[in-house]
Amino acid sequence: MNCLKTNGPGMALCLSIAVPAWLLGGFVPVVGGPVFSILLGMVLTLRIKDKCRLKPGISFTSKKILQYAVILLGFGMNLSVIASTGLQSLPIILATIATSLLMAFALYKFLRIPTKISILIGVGSSVCGGSAIAATAPVIDANDEEIAQSISVIFLFNVIAALIFPALGEFLGMSDYGFGLFAGTAINDTSSVTAAAAAWDAMHCSNALDTAAVVKLTRTLSIIPITLALAFYRTKKEAGNCAKVELKKIFPYFIIFFVLASVLTTVCMSFGVPGTFFAPFKALSKFLIVMAMAAIGLNTDIVKLIRSGGKPIFAGLCCWISIACVSLLMQRALGIW
Repeated sequence: MNCLKTNGPGMALCLSIAVPAWLLGGFVPVVGGPVFSILLGMVLTLRIKDKCRLKPGISFTSKKILQYAVILLGFGMNLSVIASTGLQSLPIILATIATSLLMAFALYKFLRIPTKISILIGVGSSVCGGSAIAATAPVIDANDEEIAQSISVIFLFNVIAALIFPALGEFLGMSDYGFGLFAGTAINDTSSVTAAAAAWDAMHCSNALDTAAVVKLTRTLSIIPITLALAFYRTKKEAGNCAKVELKKIFPYFIIFFVLASVLTTVCMSFGVPGTFFAPFKALSKFLIVMAMAAIGLNTDIVKLIRSGGKPIFAGLCCWISIACVSLLMQRALGIW
């Protein structure tokens, strides 16, 4: 009861923002609920003069609720489907992930972009946009402004990709399978992958969306090794290179539950449980991400965000272009087009 009394007001505010943001995201899926939620939160916080009573609940939502959302994301993973279909795209997925992370690291070095923003943009671009940022942020202890900055950058290039990729695929003469693979590896957020693949299917009466969805799920699983590696790196850096690193201090335990949810989904579906059974968990996961983004928006200084946005946007642009180019080159090299 004490926890609810302390966190209740802030959580209620986040919920009141998340509901309209969720509905707006349904009407404009290429933008998505998380982006609407951040924007509403950033605007509303300018009107709130005293946030003392709200701060505990806002902080709880931006951290703990975000982790719960990542756990529930596991219920969207049927590992057997990923193993049978997604593995075909694995070389391209690994190449694009490596490219994005290396590009983000190079730009961090040369342009001196803040470390945590560079990591979030690199991971968000290479894995699965907002979900990857949600999983990575608590591991590297990113603050709300860093999360909002990264989400905003990812959103910008998601929208551009969803709008221009179908025309680009048409210009390049890609097959239905090739475009599904391209959308699944070169666009990072699920809503934008869906929008681009659905537009292609409408143009060609095909099923590229099925391919794109499986490839996207396969990419999402890379959250696991990336978060573990970042946790180890952070603890090693903070403790000193000569210090002993204890696993219990570096392990992002919410990732264990993410994996368990994926395994449970896979086992249940192998015994005939329909995928629709897990749909409410997936929907709740997406809604909790929207709610957490409201909290992040409430803790973000929009003026500061705009002033410091140049370098992160450039980093996002470089990661996005490099991923798209590598995806196309790998398809050409593997004879997929």
